[in-house]
Amino acid sequence: VPRSLVELPEEILAQIFSFLPMCDRYSVSQVCRSWSQTMASPSVWTCTEVSCESGTEDPGFQQFCKLLRKVQRLKIVLSDLKEINNRNTAIKILNYATDRDNRLRTLCVSCTGEFPLFYSGEDILRSIESVCLNKASGLSLREVDFRDMPFTLKDSLIRNIARRSPDLQKLYINNQTLVCNVTAETIKEVLALCPKLRVLGVFYASLSEKVLSALLEPQRPPFSLLELYCERTDKYIPAISKEFWTSLCARHPLLSVNTILNHTLPAKKILKILQPGVPIKNLELITYTYLVREIGFVAESYCSTLEKLVLQTTSSEELNSALISLALCCGGLREIHCYCVVSQDVVQAFLSSCPHLWRYTLKTVKEPHPWRCTVLR
Repeated sequence: VPRSLVELPEEILAQIFSFLPMCDRYSVSQVCRSWSQTMASPSVWTCTEVSCESGTEDPGFQQFCKLLRKVQRLKIVLSDLKEINNRNTAIKILNYATDRDNRLRTLCVSCTGEFPLFYSGEDILRSIESVCLNKASGLSLREVDFRDMPFTLKDSLIRNIARRSPDLQKLYINNQTLVCNVTAETIKEVLALCPKLRVLGVFYASLSEKVLSALLEPQRPPFSLLELYCERTDKYIPAISKEFWTSLCARHPLLSVNTILNHTLPAKKILKILQPGVPIKNLELITYTYLVREIGFVAESYCSTLEKLVLQTTSSEELNSALISLALCCGGLREIHCYCVVSQDVVQAFLSSCPHLWRYTLKTVKEPHPWRCTVLR
């Protein structure tokens, strides 16, 4: 190691070390006594991502497990859900991070891998709920992100998180599992227990006008983002009306909505969910259906708010025309990803009419999947 690097001030070293994964932090701590002492600095551990690949036998884990109490923003990554030891490591990390005198404020659990098993995480969910029920831990979260954790969530877990975290500001439980077991009554309780909540990611099936009416109360602070995941069960529930969206946007003028419509959603339900008054910022139509009419509706209704659009649909001349019209209307678009072949005119329309565009997937010929996007800046 160069002498100049060893002699850097501790606060600069701590900032550098904070970007290292757990295994590399252990190696760095072995370089010299000064680096070992710096590694114990709270600023190194404020934001920490822990991969569970190596397991609890890893020397880095053994040395630093107690320092996990210093973590404020924790991300636990499981890369192979079929390995039981992988999940046991995640549970131990969670228990250390939420031990007495913990500083944990943000919890994110992410699962990667080609074939994640959504039913294999019951032990992790039980562990999270156990931590929430343990009053001795002093846990009080500000942000919870389960979007990339493909386990079926239950009412009791979400209710216990809300009960232990009255200052919760962000809650993402729109994890796109096969089954949504979080009821509208639970979301209503979350909004009541967490008056500071300003970001909510949830299944559309877990909402209703009655639930969202809590956001209309005069004492409610500004609400900024609603993320919705729509799938087959939505055909059984009433859609949120245009009139209600109008009232909600008047109460929260800075509100943005991100929406994913899954291919299991009946086509006739799409335009019932996508009301004109919804301030759509990001929209994904993963429907594999003929979307010409829907694209025309999006161009007309969301021209002033839309920043990202993702489509999985069928190629046609009508589609090309609809996309060109959309490009002309939606000048604020930053991303467009269309997973079917389009004409060169479509590509040119977005490049010339959308000055803020920085990333797109628009293919004029078929390519092997996965299609890579083009990055402009």
